[in-house]
Amino acid sequence: MGIAYFYFARGGASGSSLAILPFVNASADPDIEYLSDGITESLINSLSQLPQLRVMARTTVFRYKGRDADPQEIGRDLKVNAVLTGKVLQRGDTLVIQVDLVHTADGSQLWGEQYNRKQSDILAVQKDISREISEKLRLRLTGEEQQRVVKSYTENTDAYHLYLKGRYFWNQRTEMGLKKGIEYFQQAIERDPHYALAYSGLADSYTTLGYFSFLSPADCFPQAKAAATRALELDSMLAEPHTSLAYAKLYYDWDWEGAEKEFKQAIALNPNYATAHHWYSVYLTARERHGEALVEIERAKELDPLSLIINTDIGFESYYSGQYDQAIKQLQSVLEMNQDFPLAHLWLGRTYQQKAMYEEAVAEYQKADAVLRNWAPAKAAIGNAYGLWGKKADARWVLDELNELAKERYVTPYGTALVYAGLGETDRAFAALNEAYEQRSHWLVWLKLDLRWGGLRADPRFAEFVRRIGLPR
Repeated sequence: MGIAYFYFARGGASGSSLAILPFVNASADPDIEYLSDGITESLINSLSQLPQLRVMARTTVFRYKGRDADPQEIGRDLKVNAVLTGKVLQRGDTLVIQVDLVHTADGSQLWGEQYNRKQSDILAVQKDISREISEKLRLRLTGEEQQRVVKSYTENTDAYHLYLKGRYFWNQRTEMGLKKGIEYFQQAIERDPHYALAYSGLADSYTTLGYFSFLSPADCFPQAKAAATRALELDSMLAEPHTSLAYAKLYYDWDWEGAEKEFKQAIALNPNYATAHHWYSVYLTARERHGEALVEIERAKELDPLSLIINTDIGFESYYSGQYDQAIKQLQSVLEMNQDFPLAHLWLGRTYQQKAMYEEAVAEYQKADAVLRNWAPAKAAIGNAYGLWGKKADARWVLDELNELAKERYVTPYGTALVYAGLGETDRAFAALNEAYEQRSHWLVWLKLDLRWGGLRADPRFAEFVRRIGLPR
């Protein structure tokens, strides 16, 4: 395989960059879509561990999935030196994998190869590709780096396919997708109890369920911590479980020092892991270290420029640092990329509300709620806005709606407290906040910076919550 040889022979390792586009499922069988996606993601994860090579993250390159785009044009858009494309065709139990590398400066093909292997040999195929890349770069890599690039995390083909299916559903970022992903990760672990990446996938799934409040904190974050800890017991050099563990320490334990230690360890292990920089920036924002947070989120964007959540959280940081007009501009740009991204609507609504633009704020919250279908955090935001807007009857209607929703699914009491705060019912708001504290609601990390609490801030009980959570005072 000549990918590294031809590429680096032309440009040298300094400043080298690569985009691996989503492999095309050429079999016209949607049931193996997970395989073409998984091979792409595996190559990205493997090559991103090379510190001298900047590899575009999955969420950015998958924005091009299904588009008949010119690799040279994509390369210019993403500012990379080379673009790798691939196709996966299944014929019976045989896989045909075609890969091609394009030099973006002139559009020339640097290298191409076709692999014809049994489906049971998929691990060996990817191992061969990684090994050949490593050999072409052997003068630029330490022995440890060579081992990491070619490392196989399982020799069980069934476990690997189940892991790829888990990642396929996890990447959908829906409640159903996350729960389906957990099922596949657990099945992968049953096939290979020493499969560190499968435990890491479990941790990522539970942290995401917890962040969106799809389940209660107790049903998510302890499971995420346990899975991440087990992954690190199996392989302490993986950046992903360090990142998930840090996230749980931040949002569930409120262990500020422990969370920062894990974030820094993840970044040290893999400086090209965009999510580590992204989530560390969230931590830094919560600590009111806005300058450092901006550096980290910009680094995440450099690695993953088309990520909707990273671009949203640039607006999130602007919002929390009081730059409301800048936040609005940034969040509107995200919605130009995808008008149905719920978190962009949520934070745009928050920013409008801070500028007393209540009608616009409620409209954005309603769009977030429509996308996620009865999403309690969005409904709570609507109720709070109605209360502060003076529409008390509407706020009480939302409160009733949350109470009914709570009979069917988890509703964070932090949101209920916000509606009471909007209505000016201080004692009920504090009672709900206390319930949120007992449940260790991750939203409490933002208690001090959340400006919707209004009159509650002057109450000594508010300062006591800030102290108990360990927020800066």
